[in-house]
Amino acid sequence: MSLYTIVTGAAGFIGSNIVRALNDRGVTNIIAVDNLKRADKFKNLVDCEISDYLDKEEFLHMTEHGIFDGSVEAVLHEGACSDTMETDGHYMMENNYRYSLVLLDWCQEQDVPFLYASSAAVYGGGRVFKEERSHEGPLNVYGYSKFLFDQIVRRRLPEATAPITGFRYFNVYGPREQHKGRMASVAFHHFNQYRAEGKVKLFEGYDGYGNGEQSRDFVYVEDVAKVNLHFLDSGVSGIYNLGTGRAQPFNDVAVATVNACRADEGKPALTLAEMVAQGLVEYVAFPDALKGKYQSFTQADLGNLRAAGYKDEFNSVAQGVGKYVQTLLGK
Repeated sequence: MSLYTIVTGAAGFIGSNIVRALNDRGVTNIIAVDNLKRADKFKNLVDCEISDYLDKEEFLHMTEHGIFDGSVEAVLHEGACSDTMETDGHYMMENNYRYSLVLLDWCQEQDVPFLYASSAAVYGGGRVFKEERSHEGPLNVYGYSKFLFDQIVRRRLPEATAPITGFRYFNVYGPREQHKGRMASVAFHHFNQYRAEGKVKLFEGYDGYGNGEQSRDFVYVEDVAKVNLHFLDSGVSGIYNLGTGRAQPFNDVAVATVNACRADEGKPALTLAEMVAQGLVEYVAFPDALKGKYQSFTQADLGNLRAAGYKDEFNSVAQGVGKYVQTLLGK
């Protein structure tokens, strides 16, 4: 029997896109690991082929008791609590840090490649997004849980017996994120706002930025899955930024979303100024709760990713959001 590929967080946003991408290359001997307390996540796997589903605690227990010894080809560890507003630090560290550590140890013992999700949240309020300790300073316990695991990986890499590859995801958006609620992407919320209210709401100026000009590195989930599979094939270790290398303002996401919806309605594209004038884009006060905890600018430095051999281009906001809106419209 062929070896298993393990995907944790398999029913989640990025995990389910990776399962689908594996399926597209003919890989179906996949064990999907997740926690379905939020049951509606199952929908992300309905069009995917897997060989088994295991709860995350059951999987960890089986792993620690040798059930999977010698039968696993690779582990893609996407499972985590990704709610940056979560305040239960004990839960966050157990779920994101300790769980990852157990899997890392097991993969090294078994000589199994371990690819895992880190986060751009490790950079906190910094302005330099390069994979170096001097630029890292998380602003919340979610970011800290990812940061601490990255530190362990850095110490382990020189003696690693199997590939260990971490990806610092920037602002990922795209299909299969509908279960995430408030933590879903800006593009998802913009689409639903526009459909429900006929307009998109953005934050007013804050932190030295104009209305809607706070900028992030928005990366389409299709590109995220492609990078994961590239490194799964290449076996190159390291910790890499995974964004587009381009910061784009929230205004760009709003314009792309509204114009994609308008195209579906047979209406012509508009500029940002025209949207604001027509009330299709509206600016609201920046929330007090986010002040001091908000990344107003992120832009992945892709130098290390490119040097490690990933050469493909990334979707721009206009391209990625255009595709995403088609999916959301059921096209």
